Amino acid sequence: MANLTLRNLVKTYDKTEVLHGIDLEVQDGEFVVFVGPSGCGKSTTLRLIAGLEEVSAGTIEIAGRMVNNLEPKHRDIAMVFQNYAIYPHMSVRKNIGFGLRTAKMSKADKEARIDEVAGILDMTDLLERKPNQLSGGQRQRVAIGRAMVRDPAVFLFDEPLSNLDAQLRTQMRLEIKKLHQRVGNTIVFVTHDQVEAMTMADRIVIMKDGYIQQVGTPSEVYHKPANTFVARFIGAPSMNMLPGKSAHGGVDLQIGTRAPVKSSAKAEQSVVLGVRPDDLTPVDDNPLIEGVVTVLEPLGPETLIYVDTAYGEIIAKADGRNPPGVGSTVRLGAAAQNLHVFDAETGVALS
Repeated sequence: MANLTLRNLVKTYDKTEVLHGIDLEVQDGEFVVFVGPSGCGKSTTLRLIAGLEEVSAGTIEIAGRMVNNLEPKHRDIAMVFQNYAIYPHMSVRKNIGFGLRTAKMSKADKEARIDEVAGILDMTDLLERKPNQLSGGQRQRVAIGRAMVRDPAVFLFDEPLSNLDAQLRTQMRLEIKKLHQRVGNTIVFVTHDQVEAMTMADRIVIMKDGYIQQVGTPSEVYHKPANTFVARFIGAPSMNMLPGKSAHGGVDLQIGTRAPVKSSAKAEQSVVLGVRPDDLTPVDDNPLIEGVVTVLEPLGPETLIYVDTAYGEIIAKADGRNPPGVGSTVRLGAAAQNLHVFDAETGVALS
């Protein structure tokens, strides 16, 4: 196991800079997930760590050793790709053992290591099967096993669950998390799925346009987003955004109501008030906003309600047993501690 350090990491293709000075410290044994929209630079960062791309500027350190100029095989890392890249003509045992082909170990030690990894992944009974006899989730476990068998300092996962169906994705998320808890290796995991990031990570790195927007625990990035991009990207449905101006004791919305939320905004500063659908519910008194229900989305214990307001459509939450009807007028409010204030120009959090 080892820590991983990125210092002022830059990547340029021709004259186009796609990573703009990435700084990050991943602690020994930490599970860090990079997340962001397509083209944000998360997979490029992973490929730089792996040695599959050359660094344009900055440094990468693994266990305190700079690895910029080392070949991938000398970096003490193992990578699991989006496509499983397992050999169809080989058995599960030979696929897992392929990672040891250059290891200076006896045949008996290699077999013992394969058996150990297969036991951890609950694949002992599948070792003599071929890949075409396995399910999608089992094939992904074979790819993980081939990485594990080398016992690397750092595991790198590049969107490994994106080819699985919804049920298998959920199952594999849980299996990878349990695996990390058992073996404790440092893991860097790339995904575009914020649900994967929230459910698996010790810390999440949120990227946009080659910059890190925020690094924090799942709770921190959800409850204390650094800016409007993070606020909208993390959480489903996305956070509602209501324009207004800062005032003494809160934020004045354009419709004439005042949200009693503290912020560092200056008087009369243009701001955006953010409130998550989970925190915006029908109220009798002190509403932030009102509108007409246009769509209901039942989720069992709760119902998401889509409401046409002076700001356009916003999303709120109602009791699943007795939601308001389509066409009815609702008044919506939220507790002050669940409101977020952002600078209208920069998007930076002011709460």
